[in-house]
Amino acid sequence: MTKTFKQLMLGGLMASTMIGGAAAEETIKVGILHSLSGTMAISETTLKDAMLMLIEEQNKKGGLLGKKLEAVVVDPASDWPLFAEKARELIEVNGVDAVFGCWTSVSRKSVLPVFEELNSLLFYPVQYEGEESQRNVFYTGAAPNQQAIPAVDYLMNEEGVERWVLAGTDYVYPRTTNKILEAYLKSKGVAEEDIMINYTPFGHSDWQTIVSDIKAFGSAGKKTAVVSTINGDANVPFYKELGNAGIKAEDIPVVAFSVGEEELAGLDTAPLVGHLAAWNYFQSADTDANAEFIETWQAFVGDEERVTNDPMEAHYIGFNMWVEAVNKAGTTDPDAVIDAIVGVSVPNLTGGYSAMMPNHHITKPVLIGEIQDDGQFETVWETSGLVVGDAWSDYLEGSKDLIADWRAPLSCGNFNTVTGKCGGSGS
Repeated sequence: MTKTFKQLMLGGLMASTMIGGAAAEETIKVGILHSLSGTMAISETTLKDAMLMLIEEQNKKGGLLGKKLEAVVVDPASDWPLFAEKARELIEVNGVDAVFGCWTSVSRKSVLPVFEELNSLLFYPVQYEGEESQRNVFYTGAAPNQQAIPAVDYLMNEEGVERWVLAGTDYVYPRTTNKILEAYLKSKGVAEEDIMINYTPFGHSDWQTIVSDIKAFGSAGKKTAVVSTINGDANVPFYKELGNAGIKAEDIPVVAFSVGEEELAGLDTAPLVGHLAAWNYFQSADTDANAEFIETWQAFVGDEERVTNDPMEAHYIGFNMWVEAVNKAGTTDPDAVIDAIVGVSVPNLTGGYSAMMPNHHITKPVLIGEIQDDGQFETVWETSGLVVGDAWSDYLEGSKDLIADWRAPLSCGNFNTVTGKCGGSGS
């Protein structure tokens, strides 16, 4: 009897352990792949926090498919090859169903082969250079036609700018964006001598010579502007040096593509008042959805002064699109979600709805904001409606004939409309 009793007890304990283990696996895991240290931590840490908030809010609504969502956070530490290792760890070791992450294009390029090989999903929330459409990636940040091109149009048409400084950090996003902008400016009749291009490494701190060169370039009697693709913490000394050199917005305006409210929170904004940024969202957007988002965010982080920014809104949109697509598909299976997500439309924070297009880019409004002394932006210009993200630039020879459409039967990221073949002259 004693032996039988012990066996029954042992069997019960084992069953209990197995049930507990099964219960522990009854979560849907969401990977968060953002730098929490290194040069990009200034921008990416906030996106990690935003994702944790979105997951918590979704769990309050009952989770997804009857299961709780579980965040799995890793730190690729602004180390581009490490992004690929951490992406593989999230998918293979942690078993996540989708990943939200990356900021720089070099980090995104690093992880692309991993997501393709392992057939997982990446939601990428930051403006980028275009020239790409991958089946496993959803680009919820701006393509060049949703940020860079409209910003140049604004400066040309509204500010009368004739000379252009294209200043960027030395990696793929600024170089490709500036290649597109240079071609675009020349198509508008801008002479080569009226375009100055400059690149600096990540974390660059000594801006005195470059700012002096910009000041000299702007003294030729033509209205001059700086189009900035400077990324990360290098922005702090760059803007400080502009102030030191006495360059005011009315003299040489700077329009930035990677400076938002979060970056301004670490700066003395007095010398920056009047300079510009081009984004698809500003915290100052006067909508009920945005007011609720800001309130939830500040409560989540326990800080009434904590700001929001554009890539946070992109994660908000992308996360809600993923939730909608999973519910629509009835599964987190990547292939089913990829099929289900095209056409999914969710609210954005500026007062409308953003939709996922067949090229895995979304529809967004474009806003030009002027920096205020409180570190916020006042919108001075916006598109009349939503702009569809273009994966391939109309201004580059190898790209202008390409389209992306991931629906059957095309299922191609670079279909050449001239040759009628997938994998045409683009990459």
